[in-house]
This record gives sequence, structure tokens and C-alpha cells, in this order.
Amino acid sequence: MAVNFANSATKENLMRAFAGECQARARYEYAASLATKSNLHVLASLFHFTAQQEKEHAEIFYNFLSEFAGENILVNAKYPIDSSANLEKILRESKHNEYEEYQVIYSSFANIAKEEGFQKISSAFYMISNIEKFHGDRFEHFANFMGQNQLFTDNTAPQWMCLNCGHIHTGTEAPTECPVCSHNQGFFIRLSQAPFQG
Repeated sequence: MAVNFANSATKENLMRAFAGECQARARYEYAASLATKSNLHVLASLFHFTAQQEKEHAEIFYNFLSEFAGENILVNAKYPIDSSANLEKILRESKHNEYEEYQVIYSSFANIAKEEGFQKISSAFYMISNIEKFHGDRFEHFANFMGQNQLFTDNTAPQWMCLNCGHIHTGTEAPTECPVCSHNQGFFIRLSQAPFQG
């Protein structure tokens, strides 16, 4: 059933999604600051990387609303408060929030958009919901490393990369200090999880 966009639930859902993505980005930037203060630069990089992707999601949703420029769109919505000094807890809460977007929110918004006749918007919601699942998986992975005290140790002796200079080290533990740039252990990530690995 085709619905007028101005009177659609999809218009409001896009604004909810835009606001949610902006808030997720801010939460991840706050978490990145905490990680930096804790000398866990690998987690800061993880949060910054994800925050940038959330910014892009927000822009996609916002661009669908361009015909309403100059107007205000009133929506009712709930957003999480993940305020903690415990980075493992923040990672687990972030996983939960990303999965809620994946399993409940964006799949619902996609179905509504499809029913209202907005196929392109529906597809965007479906595709972004799958990205949110990947975000949740990634947060859980690093939360598990922290919970098992294995953020910088691994019995399989993988390769580790310094996120600052690119030094590669092989061993059961990341160096406490990079032998090349002298940055601390908090800059090391398993090479298999590093951005742009070869």
C-alpha cells in the first residue's frame, strides 16, 4: 500500500534512526576517550572506527529526509544510557544495543517501509541492520578478550601489530612496549583483526 511520505511511519522511523545513530556515535566517542585514558588504544581505535560507521548510517537516514528541510519532526523514542568506567561492561552493553537494532528496531523499520511502499528505504534499513550485527559481534569479541584477560595474550602465538607504527610481533603476548616506536602494549592488536591487514 503506497503511503504519502509526509504522513508515513517511515518518515518518523528515519528520524528515530538518525537520532539513534548520532547517539551511538557519541557514546562510542565517549568510550574511546575512556579507553585512551586507560592506555587501551586498541579499544579506542575500535570505538572510533565504529563511531565513524555510525556517523555514515546517520547521514544515510538523514539524507532520506531532505525534502523536509527547514521543518521539525517530532518523534518519541527510547535510547540507552551506557555510562560506566568499566570498558568490558561498555563493550557488552554496546553489543546488546547493536543487536537490538539488528534484531528488533531496524528489521521492524524495514518491514514498515516496505509495507508503505518505500523499497529503497526498506533496503537501507535491512542492510544497515546487518552491519549493526557485525558491530555487535565485534564488540562481543573484544569484551570476551577482556573478560578472559586475553586482550594482549594468546596461546596460539599470533602476530600482533602496533597500531601506531605497524611493527609486527609474533608471540603469545603483545610486547609491553613497541620496540620500534616505544608506544605501550595498549596499541597492539592481533594482526588478523587489524584494519586493512594484508
